Amino acid sequence: MIKLSACIEMIFTDVPFLDRIAKVSEIGIPAFEFWDWGSKDIAEIKRRKSKYGLATATFGVDLGASIVDQSAAGTFLKAVKNSIKIAHELDCKTLIVTTGNELKGVARSKQHESIVKCLKGAVETVEKEKVTLVLEPLNTLVDHKGYYLYSSSEGFEIIREVGSPNVKLLYDVYHLQIMEGNIISTITKNIELIGHFHTGDVPGRHEPGTGEINYANVLKAIDDAGYEGFVGLEFTPTRDPKQALKPIIDIAKQINERK
Repeated sequence: MIKLSACIEMIFTDVPFLDRIAKVSEIGIPAFEFWDWGSKDIAEIKRRKSKYGLATATFGVDLGASIVDQSAAGTFLKAVKNSIKIAHELDCKTLIVTTGNELKGVARSKQHESIVKCLKGAVETVEKEKVTLVLEPLNTLVDHKGYYLYSSSEGFEIIREVGSPNVKLLYDVYHLQIMEGNIISTITKNIELIGHFHTGDVPGRHEPGTGEINYANVLKAIDDAGYEGFVGLEFTPTRDPKQALKPIIDIAKQINERK
């Protein structure tokens, strides 16, 4: 079953942040997500989440440090623990982790080791608290020049090295279409290592249907592979958000009605 989540950092931006939660409910999407939590009114998010009967699909760990840095493990663990407290308040089971930018003059192998070390250091905590960390590769060609993790292959390698069911990859179809393509094959071969999806079309990071990605086929492949988590809608609409979201909502509905 395809379960959609709207990223309210990028969608419904015509209204104040907290009012976007109601907009998600109005359109019939069952969950929402956002980026950082440190600047947010968590109590009010919780109140509105409950009022509209929505799930909080995911939000980001407020890092405080780049995990490519060999000295970051302690800071990272503290950030994870603080973010888990907020996750429990919002009944959120998944937290996003980014690597930070590549360090100049430091071998990539050392930075890779640091990422693994940081994530391994959080395993006991996330397993105990029943929260999953999802590590996100980003594209470095258009949006995030200098970012360390830009390939799914290295991302999956890191997840395997960490070796916990509570540490997985965030597979962002937009970013990874730009960096490597071969979306459906990569997803289906590694589905057990994927804990969340993000979607947006290429080029432009707009709604599905505006670019080159066949999202009907991508979502069908995700569903056929047995994925049970949320698929995040993280893009900038080119038109009224409700109109922009309707095609992807319809695709998800058609897939779910097959069963």
